[in-house]
Amino acid sequence: MAFDQSKLFKKLENIVSGLNKEEFVYDFLLAFGSPKATITKLKNSYGSAGSLLDESVVLKNKIHFQTCEPTQNLYALCESTKKSSHISKDKIRFIIVTDFEDVVAYDTKAKDTLDVELIDLPKSYAFFLPLAGIEKFEVTSEHPADVKASYKMGQLCDVIRRHNQIDTEEKVHAFNVFLTRLLFCFYAEDTGIFYENQMIKAIQNTTEKSGKDLRSFFKTLFTILNIPENSIEREKYPTHFTDFKYVNGGLFAKNEWIPEFTDKARRMIIEIGALSWDEINPDIFGSMFQAVIDPQQRGSLGQHYTSVPNIMKVIKPLFLDELEEELDRSRNSSKKLQKLLVRLQRIRFFDPACGSGNFLIISYKEIRKLEMKVLRAMDDLGEQSEMFMSNIRLSQFYGIEIDDFAHEIAILSLWLAENQMNKLFKNEFGYSEPSLPLKTSGNIYHANSLKVDWNDICPKHENGSTFEVYLCGNPPFLGSGGRDVEQNADMANVFKDQKSHGMIDFVGCWFYKAAEYIQGENAQYAFVATNSISQGEQVSQLWPSIYKRNLHIHFAHKTFSWQNQAKQKAAVHVVIVGVSNRDNNQKSVIYSEDSDGNLKAHKTSKISPYLRSGSEAIVSSRTTPLGNVNKMVFGNKAVDFGNLILSVEEKKQLLEASPKSEKWIKRLLGADEFINSKERYCLWLVNVSTEEIETVKEVSSRVEKVRNFRLNSKKKATQRKAVNAHLFDENRQPTEGNYLLVPRVSSERRKYVPIGFLPFNVICSDANQMVPNATLFEFAILTSEMHNDWMRTVAGRLKSDYRYSASLVYNTFPWPEFNEKQKENIEKLAEEVLLVRADHVEKTLGQMYDPDKMPEDLREAHKELDIAVEKLYRNKPFENEAERVEFLFKRYEELISKERNNA
Repeated sequence: MAFDQSKLFKKLENIVSGLNKEEFVYDFLLAFGSPKATITKLKNSYGSAGSLLDESVVLKNKIHFQTCEPTQNLYALCESTKKSSHISKDKIRFIIVTDFEDVVAYDTKAKDTLDVELIDLPKSYAFFLPLAGIEKFEVTSEHPADVKASYKMGQLCDVIRRHNQIDTEEKVHAFNVFLTRLLFCFYAEDTGIFYENQMIKAIQNTTEKSGKDLRSFFKTLFTILNIPENSIEREKYPTHFTDFKYVNGGLFAKNEWIPEFTDKARRMIIEIGALSWDEINPDIFGSMFQAVIDPQQRGSLGQHYTSVPNIMKVIKPLFLDELEEELDRSRNSSKKLQKLLVRLQRIRFFDPACGSGNFLIISYKEIRKLEMKVLRAMDDLGEQSEMFMSNIRLSQFYGIEIDDFAHEIAILSLWLAENQMNKLFKNEFGYSEPSLPLKTSGNIYHANSLKVDWNDICPKHENGSTFEVYLCGNPPFLGSGGRDVEQNADMANVFKDQKSHGMIDFVGCWFYKAAEYIQGENAQYAFVATNSISQGEQVSQLWPSIYKRNLHIHFAHKTFSWQNQAKQKAAVHVVIVGVSNRDNNQKSVIYSEDSDGNLKAHKTSKISPYLRSGSEAIVSSRTTPLGNVNKMVFGNKAVDFGNLILSVEEKKQLLEASPKSEKWIKRLLGADEFINSKERYCLWLVNVSTEEIETVKEVSSRVEKVRNFRLNSKKKATQRKAVNAHLFDENRQPTEGNYLLVPRVSSERRKYVPIGFLPFNVICSDANQMVPNATLFEFAILTSEMHNDWMRTVAGRLKSDYRYSASLVYNTFPWPEFNEKQKENIEKLAEEVLLVRADHVEKTLGQMYDPDKMPEDLREAHKELDIAVEKLYRNKPFENEAERVEFLFKRYEELISKERNNA
């Protein structure tokens, strides 16, 4: 069973708040999943741990735990314990030393130290997760400095919060500003903006160890950093302050509240300042730091930033590739190169859900690199007589962020990115603009993106000029069940001119607003989104409003797994969709990845909202099929709180108690039972009188429980069904013949959704769809590759699995025209599929239709049926799935048009 982190924080809070020193180490180990038997054995070996001052408790492969007097130096004790021979001999992972006021812990594998007050220990639970078998984010990864700095800053935040009341919106904002300023200073003294270790040396040399005067120190320092170096105002301050350069840029402009500090906070600031801040990546660090500011997110550090390769999947096709192509076309003309430089200076980049600025930072860096390539090309022509200088400005970059701290970090990260690129520029050309004073940073606004006019944030027209604008980003994904009241209100406001929007994911708001923003302008957008916006009902609710603005999808990246570098990777299935004003001369591109992760690009004239080549037709739900076939309906829904449903054991017990009830027990098939040959039963009491039911106590009791459950429901319709508590809430079961069962959810791995015929006396649950009185011909078409390709395109998803819907898949499917001879042939081939399946009775349908285990004769039977079904549509074989789907969409449009004309 997986370890439940969600309960760990609370467990540790309870241990700390109700502190029992003698049981502390044992309770601590239990919280992290150590078996009770192990703890009992440990207790028998050591007795009362908390009373054994200067003694230790050792659990091999886990911890060395030691208590001491408050007067002792925890650090010194921890350091001396590290040298003990038993640490390596017993494979100790954590050394933990405490005086029950503070805790110092050392991770021998990660070589990392934790120093917190005991009261704050629960917030640092992620540090100890390896005790539960959950390894930390790999500090040996491509960004160890970012990880270490993020953790340390998170611990510092805990200490500062512990001794300051930060409980108002103004205080929270001021604290965020303080942290941003502190981060800048750490970075500045390691990267040549300040003198090396300038701030840390000043703290060490001029402030008390108690930390009491550190608040005054920062107040003076931040004031100095906002005073120009030639100002007479500086003369009244000591030289250890006036030696600092003037920063400007607005970073230190306002006089904000600064917290009080303890000796521990002072010591931590000095230790953090000693880290390698010149190795920090602003495009990564901001998001990581944003995660550790919330203690309960620390266990998933590394999931909270978007990797550079993933960002490049968005910005390369959106603007970088085209700009690179223009550079290649211009290499032999200084005039064209100069024109490209001017173009780069006039582009605006806008992320309307920017978080800590990842997309803007990478966009800034890539545009700076491109500018350098243009300057090198001009240099190669030998026609450049002036000194090269960068004219890309942070003021070209715009963002909106609802979180105050992320907003502050985004502004800072852009400054840091500018400093990095200035260094790169200097390495290339021998000079660059001075780091200080800072110029204006990016235009990052703290606001709710869905409540502001984006034209006010990033104007496309200003002072008589029109700007080229690219919007990009990774807006939040939230289905209807995950949104709060305010988010639902925001959605209602965004889609106020639309009839319905209930199925649209929250990310759809950004697609809609961006469409309004770019319509008729020299602007494009590309967002990462949950793949559900190109599936199922969402397509018909979202995309018509975008297409009606004469916009189109000019590039798309088909579904891929959006993963980051965390040990426990948070993978979500996403797409990238690029939208622009329609240009008939522009080729569209669909990107996808093969099984080895290699990128493939397919050029096409049009991309559908299902992210396929071909027709832009949008499939809408229907109540009737697009062909002369039997109707598909939902299976039967019990709404019984489990009282009409029987497991194998419950069935056995009921029959032992009342053999008479056997005639009322029917086999029940949900999707799982059907696909995996599992057994489940139900009480099917249709046409059974109340008097007869009351003669069987066990059955009558179950019916009464159903009645009570329905009466207590909040739904009026369910309450009304209490009068017939012996019946399923919804009954669509046929009373004779066979029906065709189609599971509502099926694995994405399967080429064919397993379907089958069942007799009327086997009850079909609402986990399936069914077609009463279905024929072999209908079975053949539904199990064919043509129909499954259609299903894969238009169906919704449950996670990544297919959700088969009668209204959206079955009723919209463009059935072929056929004659009796063709129908007979198709039915024979369908019967062959069923006969081959019967030859493998030892296998479940799940096993038969597993692509890795499918019997060869069944695969061959399906292939012959597929070829025959394709010939109903056209004689020429289809080359692939894309061609089949493109053909089906054309037929769908023809049938819908014909239906409208005949209406």
